[in-house]
Amino acid sequence: MSSASDQSNHERERQLAGVWDNLPGWGTLVAVNHTSVGLRFMATGMLFFLVGGLLAMLIRTQLALPEQTIVEAGLYSQLFTMHGTVMMFLFAIPVLEGAAMYLIPKMIGTRDLVFPRLSALGYYCYVFGGLIVLSSLVLEIAPDSGWFMYTPLSSSDYSPGPGSDFWLLGITFVEISAISAGIELVVSILRTRAPGMSLNKMPIFCWYILAMALMIVFGFPPLILGSILLELERAAGMVFFDTTGGGDPLLWQHLFWLFGHPEVYIIFLPAAGIVSTLIPVFARRPLVGYHWIVLAIITMGFVSFGLWVHHMFTVGIPHLAQAFFSIASMLVAVPTAIQIFAWLATLWQGRVVFGLPMLWIVGFLVVFVCGGLTGVMLALVPFNWQVHDTHFVVAHLHYVLVGGMLFPLVAGFYYWLPHVSGRMPSYRRGRWGFWLFFGGFNLTFLLMHLTGLLGMPRRVYTYEAGLGWDWLNLLSSVGSFVMAIGVAVIIIDIFLHFRFGEKASQNPWGADTLEWAIPMPVNSYNFSSMPEVSGRHPLWDTPRLPERISKGEFGLAHANNGRREIYLSDAITGKVTALIHLPTNSWLPMLTAGALAVVCLALLLKIYLAALVAAAVALMVVLRWGWENGGHPKISTVGEDNPDDPPVHSRTLDGPGLWGMNVTLMSNGTLYVSLIFGWFYLWTAAPQWATPDKAPVSISLLTGSGLLLTVAVGIYHKAVSRLREGNDSGLNQHLWVAAGVAGLHWAMLILAIVNSGLQPRALAHDAVITVALVYLAVHSGLAIVMTALQAVRAGMGYVGKALPYEPVVVRPFWIYTLGVFWLTVAAFFLIPLAWSVP
Repeated sequence: MSSASDQSNHERERQLAGVWDNLPGWGTLVAVNHTSVGLRFMATGMLFFLVGGLLAMLIRTQLALPEQTIVEAGLYSQLFTMHGTVMMFLFAIPVLEGAAMYLIPKMIGTRDLVFPRLSALGYYCYVFGGLIVLSSLVLEIAPDSGWFMYTPLSSSDYSPGPGSDFWLLGITFVEISAISAGIELVVSILRTRAPGMSLNKMPIFCWYILAMALMIVFGFPPLILGSILLELERAAGMVFFDTTGGGDPLLWQHLFWLFGHPEVYIIFLPAAGIVSTLIPVFARRPLVGYHWIVLAIITMGFVSFGLWVHHMFTVGIPHLAQAFFSIASMLVAVPTAIQIFAWLATLWQGRVVFGLPMLWIVGFLVVFVCGGLTGVMLALVPFNWQVHDTHFVVAHLHYVLVGGMLFPLVAGFYYWLPHVSGRMPSYRRGRWGFWLFFGGFNLTFLLMHLTGLLGMPRRVYTYEAGLGWDWLNLLSSVGSFVMAIGVAVIIIDIFLHFRFGEKASQNPWGADTLEWAIPMPVNSYNFSSMPEVSGRHPLWDTPRLPERISKGEFGLAHANNGRREIYLSDAITGKVTALIHLPTNSWLPMLTAGALAVVCLALLLKIYLAALVAAAVALMVVLRWGWENGGHPKISTVGEDNPDDPPVHSRTLDGPGLWGMNVTLMSNGTLYVSLIFGWFYLWTAAPQWATPDKAPVSISLLTGSGLLLTVAVGIYHKAVSRLREGNDSGLNQHLWVAAGVAGLHWAMLILAIVNSGLQPRALAHDAVITVALVYLAVHSGLAIVMTALQAVRAGMGYVGKALPYEPVVVRPFWIYTLGVFWLTVAAFFLIPLAWSVP
């Protein structure tokens, strides 16, 4: 009987592998499985880390002794710019996103992320964007304005070469990847948890990743907008940051740090999530203060968006603003302290088993607390004035980011390594890497605090002897080489691990979370059957759960229909509401990213016709992507024999696409609000702000265009409302009429833009209005295309009362487009007009 059962389980798992496995050979490039994509993110990020580390070693070699000429001034500026860029944009966030992509589905008890092709697109955007940025270094034309690209240093007057353009276009490409991952993770965590996993039973790591993903959604758009505006100023001569045309270089600093300071917590939160996950496992008891830590995570996420000005204390902002942001900068220490005390209490009350990952956790606690203390010091305005732009700030940055991110990351690598290799890490070899890295790190950056207090400025490529900095810089450089040796030992240890590591048993650390219910090395579908949970610690509550999962005792144990299936669950309770049919391996994400990469390269080479053609190709590929969605036969069976308990997601009104659209619009709205912020900032603060004598755009044309858009949205809304009630009569015609009326609106909007008297190359006033109007035209055009696509699909039977999913997804985009249109008219035209009336 047991033999027959084993044979049945083997056949069932063979079927699952046939559906979920990657294609062989070159076909692996089209993989969309979260395990493959997550591992690729992490592996690629580690390669970029080694590049960034090599740049750092060149910097420390140059600074080891005074008056050295190993690296000349221009190259040194490129080195520190690229070091910061690589570590912040190409290593820290992508590696943590990759870890989240790999772990989240396994922790919440599902088989994949909810938008697999979006994950693959994000990876290829990341790779291509990173290669574009690094190619500038190989071509010896790398940016040299700092990783923060302050204007006017990065503007064409002071950086006439293409280095800044490589940064702006490449990093924007990478940020598309980050936002796509953020959207993916938010929707997956909220809507695909295991049956029974309510929010208050969710693993603490998932709370950290949910906060991180939402912060990416809201935090990255300001920098994307700033990069677009600066590239438009450099390439097209439009005025945004040039004071002679009414711009202000401080606008860049505001947009950059609106992204830059939340980024610190975007990096810290996943690392803290690793700490909160590992400490209970090695303390052999549940985490103390689970609900307090969740509250601290949410508070930290909110507060982090109100701290950006503390990077700008020396630029001349009002004293009241300095006091406000100084207090806010100190307040963020409160949620951080809650987490630290909860970790210490868990260790105090537990029976600690001191494995190799715990060595790195203890290193994190020491280094990060020191970095946090210097952060509170920098929050004090008078002290900040004294050490601003000195090596003290450099030391603080590294204590917070390396201590707060890299130490937990390595702990997590060692902890989850058996997942990938099926082998246990060696404590004997691993501790050598830790102590070399820990000692070298503190020797390098602890002394750098003193160098900064003695007045050594950052970003200088040499210094005179006898200033008291000589021995400190020499020891810091020695420490950096010790740290590099530690990294080399860790890399060697990991390679040896895959060959000589001891075989790992099931759940080798005695953990409580679902990822350890999976066989090791990990398979492509995670769970043989979809687990059900009843508590926060499923493997501690039900030790036999892995065995029951592997025997197929839970749902979706078979893959008879040859489709990739996961559950859609309620966002709060975790109750199953639908069955999601996921797309399988596809070339479309790679082709889309490739076309977008050609757009970037063509813009760098100023071949604008090629950029336009590549953009059109990218749009066509995306439309092809969108065609295989919802009720398409390749994704979901259109026939009447679909399951109804639970129903397929394409037959519901609350599918994952609706959530994905709403989260995407949150990010999109943040970009638009950033543009509004820039408009009012320049209007009120730019020293030479100027307005034309008469309105450059016809208000009557804009009003007429807006009224047509309102009618189109009303028609579409009525069609969707009827569809929600189960009435699809005339759906095809209603969609075509909505698209047609919207087409008239779009034509009138384009006419208003073409016939305007805007002078974007002369006035910042006109430049910002131009960007706003183009933003409206792009969104209206996309709404028309999506609606026309829905009309065609309705005519083919892919959309209707039995398949109402897609029009419901598109409706929020229509409403958003209508809202930003009238808000633009009010903010850019009606309010200034009313303000100018005597």
